[in-house]
Amino acid sequence: MRGAAVAEATVAVPLWAWAAVGALIAVMLAVDVFSHRDNHVIELREALVWSGIWISAGLLFGLVVWFGLGGDPAVAYFSGYLLEKALSVDNVFVFALLFGYFRVPPGYQHKVLFWGVVGALAFRLLFIFAGAQLLERLSWAGFVLGAFLVWTGWRLAVRGEPDVDPERNPVVRLFRRVVPTDARYHADRFTARVGGRRVATLLLVTLVAIEATDVVFAIDSVAAILAITTNTFLVWTATAFAVLGLRSLYFCLAGLLRHFGYLRYGLAVLLAFAGLKLILAETPVGKLPVWLTLAVVVLTLAVSIGVSVLAARRARARG
Repeated sequence: MRGAAVAEATVAVPLWAWAAVGALIAVMLAVDVFSHRDNHVIELREALVWSGIWISAGLLFGLVVWFGLGGDPAVAYFSGYLLEKALSVDNVFVFALLFGYFRVPPGYQHKVLFWGVVGALAFRLLFIFAGAQLLERLSWAGFVLGAFLVWTGWRLAVRGEPDVDPERNPVVRLFRRVVPTDARYHADRFTARVGGRRVATLLLVTLVAIEATDVVFAIDSVAAILAITTNTFLVWTATAFAVLGLRSLYFCLAGLLRHFGYLRYGLAVLLAFAGLKLILAETPVGKLPVWLTLAVVVLTLAVSIGVSVLAARRARARG
């Protein structure tokens, strides 16, 4: 994205800052897994508390960016964080379908989501650096990624309920073909010894299905945030802090998604807007200001959620 970089994209971030964020994320993950080591069922109250903790951590880090790097990088971070958080709602919907398909016991769902989040962070880090390099080195990459996001937004708006049948997922089918599996749960273990040999349990198959599905979401969300800024540190931290709260977000929203019927259209608008932003950055129009991006993200989410709530109330009144 030659000639389109703005202040937040050129901020130099020292290596120790990357290391510090990595250590912070590792500590947060360790605390989370230690707190749920007994595989208890996550109730709504606990999920709300953890969601508050993760959201507070993300917002506090945004303030650190503001005081440490400046206003423009902070606005870019908050825009990316809100966009990733919004797109995570679609992940929650798919996770609920997969857990229902595999009939995962509620007590084991947190463990699957924990390792799913670890994998999601790894895939997103890879896609961030690859995407940033493409946008930096190839002048036409912005048009390609932009068109991809516009198409993804259109598909999200018209597709209805996503198809997440694991039996048709090529990664899951390949895994079952290559790795010996047992179609049962063995407590919370990913592998077990059956008939004298080590096999993958149904819990590991569920994790593979979630990771394979999340790769598609990762491509969409990373491309969308790269439309806001190509600074890899800002993109990575915004993505990481948003994804870290995905587990608690699932337990908060899995049973409430039916009340947000219009949120999908809001997410479609945001994806299409991000694609248009990437395309415009490669034209004489140039890169749109980050404050405009933040305003569009906030307004679109507010309108789609508000319309969803009003529609749900009217449906209950008629019923």
